[in-house]
Amino acid sequence: MVVWAGVIFFFSSIPDLKTNLEYDFFLRKIAHITEYFILTFVLYRAFRGSFNINFIRLFMYPATFALLYAISDEFHQYFVLGRSCSFRDVLIDSIGIISFYIFMRIKKGCLCSIK
Repeated sequence: MVVWAGVIFFFSSIPDLKTNLEYDFFLRKIAHITEYFILTFVLYRAFRGSFNINFIRLFMYPATFALLYAISDEFHQYFVLGRSCSFRDVLIDSIGIISFYIFMRIKKGCLCSIK
């Protein structure tokens, strides 16, 4: 978990991070979604292995920590040359967090019922 948070922090520290490809904007936003999907996953595994809590709480705690990290990451980017603090990026990060929840609901075969 700490390692993955460090990976996110490392990439956020790179000034003017761009791929110089035609679909640069799209690729960077997919990277945001993927980063936070994985962060939520590792947080989920940490909470699942440490606490005996129901599925909703088991999702809400990692999701909350991932969202707070996304906010802190955007704040951090405010101080990086060539980067900016963007609420839109936090919303895009949230897509990764919510995608993990949907993935887990589908995996468990209970997308429609919340227990």
